Amino acid sequence: MYYAATFMEAQLCAGEEAAVVGAGNSAGQAAVYLAQSCPRVHLVVRSSGLADCMSRYLIGRVESHPNIAVHIRTEIVTLDGNGHLERIGLRDNTGDTTMHPIRHIFTMMGAVPNTKWLEGVLVLDEKGFIKTGSELSPQVLANAAWSVARAPHPLETSRPGVFAVGDVRSGSLKRVASAAGDGSIAIAAVHRLVRE
Repeated sequence: MYYAATFMEAQLCAGEEAAVVGAGNSAGQAAVYLAQSCPRVHLVVRSSGLADCMSRYLIGRVESHPNIAVHIRTEIVTLDGNGHLERIGLRDNTGDTTMHPIRHIFTMMGAVPNTKWLEGVLVLDEKGFIKTGSELSPQVLANAAWSVARAPHPLETSRPGVFAVGDVRSGSLKRVASAAGDGSIAIAAVHRLVRE
């Protein structure tokens, strides 16, 4: 499972089929890049097409590339292998499942945070990501009824003792390594709160 399509990942899957999950520009760019070294790149798209999230220029490159197969209204439903991934099952909107000899999956989805349920509970930025730490101005904290005398800790939200880490956080780098680092920072802050 990969969360970036750089030279290193392209070398790891060179000569083998790969799957890219997503319908945005990141997914399209990854598919085009990987198609240079993979004989077949399966672009797995849950929605009805690419036009909602991907630029027209990139759609043209994806659709015209002979090594890219676009699977719309499709989801990965099976991961199979012995000790490592060997094949995946794709189910389309008709309910049919097909197996593909894929050992490499690139997840390029989630650019829109699933935070609507937090509106009015935590302070969100204009795109719906959760504001934390120094992104919370004194005025924003006053409007959110910040109830303690101190400023928020790094990664602490507009509610004291509630932290946000990873991609859902406003200003995050959108990388697995930075999300893991966020988690470590948040745990340290929780320990500090417990001692207070």
